[in-house]
Amino acid sequence: MTLRDKTTVTFYNGLTTIGGPMIEVAYSKSHVLFDLGEVYRPELGLSLEDEDFATLLKYELIGDVPNFYDPKVTGKEIDHNKFEHAAAYISHLHLDHSKALNLLAPEIPLYAGPNTAHLLPTLNEKGDFLLPAAGHDKTYTRPIIAAKYREPIQVGDIELEVWPSDHDAYGATGLIVRTPDKKIAFTGDIRLHGYHPDQVHEYLQAAKNADLFIIEGTGVSWPERKNDQNSESSEEFTGPRNEVELTERIVKLQEDNPARQITFNTYPTNVERLLRIISDSPRKVVLHAKRAHLLKSSLDKDYPYYYLPGEAIFSDLKPELEVSYDALLADDHEYLWQAVGEFDRLQKGGLYIHSNAEPLGDFDPAYRPFVDKFAEIGVEFLALRCSGHADEKELQQIIAEVQPVILVPVHTLHPELEENPFGERILPKRGQTITL
Repeated sequence: MTLRDKTTVTFYNGLTTIGGPMIEVAYSKSHVLFDLGEVYRPELGLSLEDEDFATLLKYELIGDVPNFYDPKVTGKEIDHNKFEHAAAYISHLHLDHSKALNLLAPEIPLYAGPNTAHLLPTLNEKGDFLLPAAGHDKTYTRPIIAAKYREPIQVGDIELEVWPSDHDAYGATGLIVRTPDKKIAFTGDIRLHGYHPDQVHEYLQAAKNADLFIIEGTGVSWPERKNDQNSESSEEFTGPRNEVELTERIVKLQEDNPARQITFNTYPTNVERLLRIISDSPRKVVLHAKRAHLLKSSLDKDYPYYYLPGEAIFSDLKPELEVSYDALLADDHEYLWQAVGEFDRLQKGGLYIHSNAEPLGDFDPAYRPFVDKFAEIGVEFLALRCSGHADEKELQQIIAEVQPVILVPVHTLHPELEENPFGERILPKRGQTITL
């Protein structure tokens, strides 16, 4: 370290897209990278097999980040003379923040919150969640270090702190980066209307007066829909304002329909919502075996489950908790169960609750045909969502709590709509480096 050393921040991806931020902080011979996701573009129709490194760069699905990716992937060696200390971090489980983590060079340590570190290998156990690592079977997930919350992680001259936050991905975290002369905070994905606003406020207090505050801005991406927190125009959408209301709505739907088949689905990484539904539901909740296996293998929790015909058996699930698929199909009062396929076998007049499950929304070409299918089979489709992202007012409150010297909005279609009343705002271009 010399007196001439300065902190630099390079923005490689995810600036004007929903997801995919890749940002490097460097100081002298130390640097760190966050996150390691892939921009979600379902309209490209790419499969995991199609997503080779050149294709990922061509469509700007990841950033062209030097000195972090595995040389077996890039064909370029890492310059260890330039950087003697390196580390990477992912904020949460969602693919737009984690899908490319296997591209990281094996010798570079990767940190995440403990829930993220424990769940990701299970999510990828069939090799259909993350991009593959060079030289490994597709089911391989590279080592992820479970960071202890709020405890410093030293990377040469740079110090990292991982803080619990709140998002619709289980165990989402925020990051604080300290160099010898600057403090930088990165929110990951964040909200104030989730299960843990207290954790968010504690993180923001720790980030207060950051020299650089990198904030996600999904909530300002659709100014034409700014009065709708959940940002959906579909006629079948009905949205609670927070996670507690969402669970209450699902409970009330059961109470109001005592003799009606009710099914549902959620996104696999939204573990806490699922656990709340299970705990509060007046009906017995039955999960698809794959989801029950995820909870068992990652959290050691046992829940009732069922198999679709012909599915492989999970050895870790207790046989006494299995519920017959035929019993679920015939039921109209005892069960609330997770429907993942064979929707044409559901009872006519039944109710299906789509709670941020896949397909995720109108931007996915598969969504509209999926919704229309329920009308064809005589099942009511209800999209019951709660956003994982802060809306415009919450973003303003988050910025006000931090009062940053410099604000950089990322992860949004309209970064220019986020303002910093407390200092400067920078709207970097892809690949741009700023010096603090």
